[in-house]
Amino acid sequence: MDEHNILSKIEENVAKVMIGKKEVTRLLLAALAAGGHILLEDVPGTGKTVLARALAKSIGCKFDRVQFTPDLLPSDVTGLSFFHQEKGTFVFKEGPVFTNILLADEINRATPRTQSSLLECMAERQVTVDGKTRTLEPPFFVIATQNPVETIGCFPLPEAQLDRFIMKISMGSLSASEERQMLDRFINAEPLANLDAVCSIQQICQLQKRCCEVFVHEDLRGYLVALVQATRQNQTGVSPRGTLALLRASQGYALVQGRDFVVPEDIKEVAHSVLCHRLIGEFDDTQKSSVVTGILNQIELPTEDWKAKR
Repeated sequence: MDEHNILSKIEENVAKVMIGKKEVTRLLLAALAAGGHILLEDVPGTGKTVLARALAKSIGCKFDRVQFTPDLLPSDVTGLSFFHQEKGTFVFKEGPVFTNILLADEINRATPRTQSSLLECMAERQVTVDGKTRTLEPPFFVIATQNPVETIGCFPLPEAQLDRFIMKISMGSLSASEERQMLDRFINAEPLANLDAVCSIQQICQLQKRCCEVFVHEDLRGYLVALVQATRQNQTGVSPRGTLALLRASQGYALVQGRDFVVPEDIKEVAHSVLCHRLIGEFDDTQKSSVVTGILNQIELPTEDWKAKR
């Protein structure tokens, strides 16, 4: 599969910079293939920004970064119209969202008003300013980061915005051997600075179109629905957008694994990242993860020849 070769090249390229983050990278690539957006959550210094930059350099596309702060305005993100005296008319100055990969760094530090400026961009790939709508060039991929520990000066993302992220991923910590590898790799060089592109924007666009064609057996579609329905038993459930997100993420992960059809393991691999942040209720991430684990254990897996199709 050409798509698998592309994803493998990107994964290998990112691995030149990132150490011990193989599964995180694969989930990120699955989200990219699915045309979704990612929320990376972990304490500072775990490599969230480096991962985003490594991905952007691997693709060779336009990349922009917004450092979210409490005084950031929506126009600082989307752009604004200003009066150009020489031309005698209003001119639109594009904001950072007019890019291919946008790093929304520490997104929870901005006010809800500024956070919401990304809603239309993420959901509809367009920006409306002063009554005029402008389309964003594909691919458009948002990688947002946030620190779950600090709360002072932060504004938690509302459920409506969390639902726009196809996955929420935690970076995790390094083992002792991985941390030693990091020191050895970075002691005399900066691998990120020397990273070259391994694919084009056109290839990523084609990859995203191909993702929608990945076959999902009707029994697995029923399994997907059963998982989502189970989350709604206690009124903490996943939205229909979440159901589609689970479908697309599973298709994207199948491509990462080199298949043009989804198997149950694909669904189980992405389930926590897709479903946990969509559960609404007064409980923490660990409890949400336990809920999803319980549902995965509760719903019986169908058995079938998943390649049998058409």
